[in-house]
Amino acid sequence: MIVRATAGIGRGTLGLLAGIGRGTMFVLATISAALRPPFYIKEFLQAILHIGYLSLPVVGLTAIFTGAALALQIYAGGSRFQAEAVVPSIVAIGMTRELGPVLGGLMVAARVASSIAAEIGTMKVTEQIDALVTLSTDPMRYLTVPRVLAAVLALPVLVGVGDAIGILGGYSVGIGRLGFNSAAYLKNTTDFLEFWDVASGMVKGAVFGAIIALVGCYFGMNSGRGAQGVGRATKSAVVTASVLILASNYILTEAFFNQ
Repeated sequence: MIVRATAGIGRGTLGLLAGIGRGTMFVLATISAALRPPFYIKEFLQAILHIGYLSLPVVGLTAIFTGAALALQIYAGGSRFQAEAVVPSIVAIGMTRELGPVLGGLMVAARVASSIAAEIGTMKVTEQIDALVTLSTDPMRYLTVPRVLAAVLALPVLVGVGDAIGILGGYSVGIGRLGFNSAAYLKNTTDFLEFWDVASGMVKGAVFGAIIALVGCYFGMNSGRGAQGVGRATKSAVVTASVLILASNYILTEAFFNQ
C-alpha cells in the first residue's frame, strides 16, 4: 500500500513537471514564431474583434455591478468608523488596481480561453491543422501568434474600459443611494487616484491576456481526439487560465506593492 501511494505521488509529480515543461516549450515556440515572418494580419484583426470588442458587454456588466456593490460594502464598513468619505477614493483605487483587471481577466478567460481551445481543438480533430502543415503554413504563426498578440493588446483596453465603468457604477450608487454630493464624489475620486493605479492594472491586463491566449491555444493544440477530447481541453483551458491569472495577480501585486 505504501509503495502504491508513493508511486502515485511520483507519477503525479512527474506528470506535473512534464506539463510545465511542455507549456514552457510552447511559450518559447510562440515567442520565436512571433519574431519571424510571415505575419497574418487578417487573423490578427479577427482575433482583436473576437477577444476585444465582443468581450466588452460581459466586462462592462461585470465592472458596473462590481463597482456598485463595492461602494455599498465600503460605505457599510466605513460607517462603523465615521469614515464614509473614503468611499469614492477606495472604489476608484480598488477597481483600477485589483478588481478591474482580475475580474475582467477571469470573465475574458471564461469566454475566450474556452472558445480558443474549442476552436483549435476542433480543427485538430477534423485534421485542419494537418492540412495547414500540408500547405506549408506554420500552425503556430497562423493560429497562436495572432491570438496571443491580440489578447495582449486588447486586455489592457478592456481593463481601462472596465475601470471607468466600475467607477461609474460606484458613482451612481454613491449619488443615488448613499447621498453623496456629485461634485465632491468626483473630486475625491480624482484627488486620490494616481497614474500608477491605472497603469498597474493595465500591465496586469496585458499579462492576463497573454495567459488567456497561450493557455487556450496550448490546450487546443494538445486536445485529444473526438468530442470528449475537445470538451476536456476546453474545461482545462478555463480552469488553468483562471488559476494562473490569480497566481500571477499576486506576483504582480507583490512586485508593484512599493510603487
